[in-house]
Amino acid sequence: MESMLNKLKSTVTKVTADVTSAVMGNPVTREFEVGRHIASGGPGLSWRIYSGSKKSTKQEVAVFVFDKKVIDKYQKFEKDQIIDSLKKGVQQLTRLRHPRLLTVQHPLEESRDSLAFCTEPVFASLANVLGQYENLPSPLPTEIKEYKLYDVETKYGLLQISEGLAFLHSGVKMVHGNLCPENVIVNKSGSWKIMGFDFSISSTNPSEQEPTYSFSCDSASDMYSLGVVIHAVFSDGKPVFQVNKQDIFKSFSRQLDQLSRLSPGVLTKVPEEVREHVKMLLSVTPNVRPDADQMTKIPFFDDVGAVTLQYFDSLFQRDNLQKSQFYKGLPKVLPKLPKRVVVHRILPALTSEFVNPDMVPFVLPNVLLIAEECTKEEYVRLILPDLSPVFKQQEPVQAGNMILLIFLQKMDLLLTKTPPEDIRNSVLPMVYRALEAPSTQIQELCLNIIPTFANLIDYPSMKNSLIPRIKSACLQTSSLAVRVNSLVCLGKILEYLDKWFVIDEILPFLQQIPSREPAVLMGVLGIYKCTFSHKKLGIPKEHLAGKSLPHLVSLSIDNNLNLNQFNSFMAVIRDMLSRMEAEHKTKLEQLHVMQEQQRSLNISNQLNQPEETKSTPSPGNQIDNIFGGNSPSRVSLTLEEKQRLAKEQEQAAKLRTQQPLAPQVIKPAATTSQAKDLTSSLMNNMTSLSSLSLATGPRQAAPTSAGFPPAAPMGGMGAMGTMSNGFNSGMGFPSPGMNMGVRPAAAPAPMYGGMATTTSTPNFSALTQNQPSKPPDMSALDNLFTPQKPKVTLNQMAPMPGPSPWLNQFGSQQPAQAAPLPMGGAQGGFGMQANPFFNPQNFSQPTPVPQAMPPMNTGAIRQSTSVNNDLKDLFG
Repeated sequence: MESMLNKLKSTVTKVTADVTSAVMGNPVTREFEVGRHIASGGPGLSWRIYSGSKKSTKQEVAVFVFDKKVIDKYQKFEKDQIIDSLKKGVQQLTRLRHPRLLTVQHPLEESRDSLAFCTEPVFASLANVLGQYENLPSPLPTEIKEYKLYDVETKYGLLQISEGLAFLHSGVKMVHGNLCPENVIVNKSGSWKIMGFDFSISSTNPSEQEPTYSFSCDSASDMYSLGVVIHAVFSDGKPVFQVNKQDIFKSFSRQLDQLSRLSPGVLTKVPEEVREHVKMLLSVTPNVRPDADQMTKIPFFDDVGAVTLQYFDSLFQRDNLQKSQFYKGLPKVLPKLPKRVVVHRILPALTSEFVNPDMVPFVLPNVLLIAEECTKEEYVRLILPDLSPVFKQQEPVQAGNMILLIFLQKMDLLLTKTPPEDIRNSVLPMVYRALEAPSTQIQELCLNIIPTFANLIDYPSMKNSLIPRIKSACLQTSSLAVRVNSLVCLGKILEYLDKWFVIDEILPFLQQIPSREPAVLMGVLGIYKCTFSHKKLGIPKEHLAGKSLPHLVSLSIDNNLNLNQFNSFMAVIRDMLSRMEAEHKTKLEQLHVMQEQQRSLNISNQLNQPEETKSTPSPGNQIDNIFGGNSPSRVSLTLEEKQRLAKEQEQAAKLRTQQPLAPQVIKPAATTSQAKDLTSSLMNNMTSLSSLSLATGPRQAAPTSAGFPPAAPMGGMGAMGTMSNGFNSGMGFPSPGMNMGVRPAAAPAPMYGGMATTTSTPNFSALTQNQPSKPPDMSALDNLFTPQKPKVTLNQMAPMPGPSPWLNQFGSQQPAQAAPLPMGGAQGGFGMQANPFFNPQNFSQPTPVPQAMPPMNTGAIRQSTSVNNDLKDLFG
């Protein structure tokens, strides 16, 4: 039989049949999907191992397939013997159930071309791990080629085999009969499992204490095989003796003599602490060999890692109290174990405890400790799916609070390795729940750790969800520690907020805090100081003046503050005042410079403008001329204006030195039957001139009570001249310093309260009551008297009015005016109709009407010529 298996092993290496052809038609494919070829195992590595899954539940499995084509060259008897042996091994394994035996998920199925059955997920056989690659896929899987056994894996694996043999020998009274690396399977979690019961022998008296086996075999045979396996594990898969396959019986006889005198060099690679036990296992005398139970208790297996793994395999036998004690000490052991062992052996056992809510607080710290050593991809693939339900766990209440505390302590880990979508859906809602928890301890811890991972929180979540809950916790809590921690937390995360959110949401919130404990006040001061001094944030001077400083000043005089705390408040207040003063002063200085530059630019523009453009003042200039236009603070005239003013004064001086016009005697017309009344004619002439100047205005003003003609509307100086002696201003007598430019007929003017009237026709009754009536100017009639009489003017004969307030304003050279005084101290020459508060049309029509008044230059000259001609006609 052994020679037949050796032939089978050599044949298997040459078979390259495709998996689909080998499994095609096998009933196992009805319920299971067959994946890729991953390993080989069983007697002579004759079984190909494939990954697979159950179609109905997607449960992961391993599919063992034996292709009958590999034995086509054998005789039918030999073929049947091989097939029967393989069937026996699988059927025996299916009947046996133990954690140290490979678990069968689906029994053996046979088709014309293959044998197949399904087991728990498998990584490889121990022979593959030790370097035997027969019947493996090409190219060789990298995970098998690079797999190296760690010391803890070796120790615990050998312990598992010993425990499996103890179960077979003591439990079912069976001898395995073919224990070797090919029949030891390493499952996907790293456990070593026994298979290959093709040559197993059951006891003939299983009910008796001492079992009896046929063929002179007993349990000592399996213990010898265990010694060989231990030697192979520490010797890279090499056996104790090399067997000549061509003459196996002679080789066995020769090696039996060597075994009785075992050389110390044979076991040099076996660890010293187990070397003596291996030597005993390889003894020729069966009674010297330790049994399986004795081997499980040797000191070699008293390794902390091996004991830990062993405890995990027996967790289903423990109660919650025993489990909790074990999980509490586990964080001290995990760093001593290889990562592969922790991830593939311990982690699945831990996550399986998440279904037990009472155990989650004890298991979770270990899971998160393992997560720290995992890559982000490993964390997302192996840990996060099991953590997602734990994020939402709240019952029982005590366990839920413990879970919150544990997660909060590892929040930086969660936010670093958890994808953004899972952070928004699972992690941050847990943080919000912690801020709203009834436990002040949880709230304090949450507030203390939020700044440590604030940079990992996206801005919308922080702005719309986190900050409002921190503010609510601060305002609603009755715990001083929570309130102070809320302010400290806000102060630490200010740098992750934008300026205007802090000004609009954080600073106003500080004024809502009800308590006035020193710690709270200093927390408020700290937020103000951080915001004020932060380069990215800062507080505008308007907010400083209107809100920040008043609030801080009111807090600074609180009686609960000590001297140092008060000094801290005053230092911040002084800094704020200094910056506010500096910023506002700088602004005013810049504004002053801009105004000066604009003024210089306006003067420069006036020099470059045409004459007719300059003669039309802006509404602002009109207001300046009306209200305090002759004030010493008025802007100085340009050189061109000064030149024009000098020419006008010179012309006026020439006119004053001229001889008065001589009257001419005009013969009455033939049809006139009586002498002409010169006084009436003169008055009529003056009235017609005034009417002519008012004809273009929008309205006719009512005559005053003193009998004077209506006042001219606001306009050029030609219109103003009608107020005195009937002469136009173009003939001379300009007021010193007056701007002779033409003003718009309806230019807007400032309004003073209570002076405007709602009627379109001005009412002069109040004016005539408050001011004494002045006699008409009769200086034009002086020439009617003969030259021989003393020349006494009619004005001198009239009662002299009181001193005019305009004399000091316009100088002593200005001849006395008989016209009524302007209202409000306006410049001379403006009539009642020119005041905007007596002419509502000036407000209703702010835009000047081009046809309302002719330009000053042409109109004044035209009116002046008309008056001179009339006087010549009257007086000769």
